[in-house]
Amino acid sequence: MYLWMWRHLPGGTATRAVTALALVLVVCALLLFVVFPWMEPRLPFNDVTVGG
Repeated sequence: MYLWMWRHLPGGTATRAVTALALVLVVCALLLFVVFPWMEPRLPFNDVTVGG
């Protein structure tokens, strides 16, 4: 899969490396600022029951 993505990126090796790094940073930013804040209230981490 990564080889397929690498072959479809434009430019030479340096351009492909910069483009791949930019894509990784965009995906990380989307996860941190959009997906995780949307998902956080839906996770059951605050519903802790201790004891019986």
